[in-house]
Amino acid sequence: MNKACAMVIFSLTFLGLALSRCCLAQSSAPATEVRSASAEKVIIDTDIGDDIDDAFAVALALRSPELQILGITTTFGDTESRAKLLDRFLGEAGRSDIPVAAGPAKPPKTTFTQLRYAQGGQFAKASHPDAIMFLLDEIRRNPGEITLVAIGPLVNVGAAMEKDAGTFRKLKRVVMMGGSIYRGYGDLGPGTPRGPEPEWNIKNDIPSAQKLFAAGVPLFVMPLDSTQLKLEAKDRNSLFRQGTPITDALTLLYHEWGQETPTLFDPVTIAYIVAPSLCPVQPMYIYVDEKGFTRPDPGTSNARRSPNAQVCLNSNPDDFFRFLIPRLASK
Repeated sequence: MNKACAMVIFSLTFLGLALSRCCLAQSSAPATEVRSASAEKVIIDTDIGDDIDDAFAVALALRSPELQILGITTTFGDTESRAKLLDRFLGEAGRSDIPVAAGPAKPPKTTFTQLRYAQGGQFAKASHPDAIMFLLDEIRRNPGEITLVAIGPLVNVGAAMEKDAGTFRKLKRVVMMGGSIYRGYGDLGPGTPRGPEPEWNIKNDIPSAQKLFAAGVPLFVMPLDSTQLKLEAKDRNSLFRQGTPITDALTLLYHEWGQETPTLFDPVTIAYIVAPSLCPVQPMYIYVDEKGFTRPDPGTSNARRSPNAQVCLNSNPDDFFRFLIPRLASK
């Protein structure tokens, strides 16, 4: 072998080793999602850990490249344990880069069904930043750009408005699961509605709900009328067989939840942001009364107040699940 050939072989070998090391370093780096410049900036405010629908909403957001998740804040009850649940969920999904902030703790009114999951794993952080300050600081950094996704009682929302209403009004919009306009819990099907009732997220902080509907921030409401979508056994089993980090986490959380058929109220908010046709909205004036009812404007057709919300009163379950299941199941 002449000297020139030896030098060529040495150079190619060195280059191959360098590329191999580079690829190895990249594969061991923390996983993050690539987002386009046009991805919508969102912060999710959640009471994850009681019912199971919050976990499905967070999972759907993680599987939606149309969204840039700036952070997730926990609200209502044991907010620190809720934050630890998110630490593990995000860690197992390869998204530990998403900040988690805890709202003010309140005496629990519900059973934290998924506490064992929250207490397990190696991803839990020792502490979490204050959710109110986190939300307001992010709005200041991104005025007019953030969609707040409110899928829990509105404790953090009310506290943020109380602390700095001017900054809160610089949100792009709020998309919330909450309220009951014409239909209450279990009021499904084509028949005559039995009528509305105080919905959970509203009735657990009525003053904050009243402030939000009067805040002047663009408000998109997904009430009980359109969000009582049942994840039946066929779709559950198909999803839980996928064996991805996200579907495995959902499987564990579902079994800890301990009931059979989830109602996926909260994921409708994420679905609406990504694919608005799944839950078409109409302008309405809504006010929250002292009992937590979300009442439409009682005025006559000639004396109605200007709309303060865009409200989805109907959704198609088949279309929703045709959108949801493939997204959650994707690798």
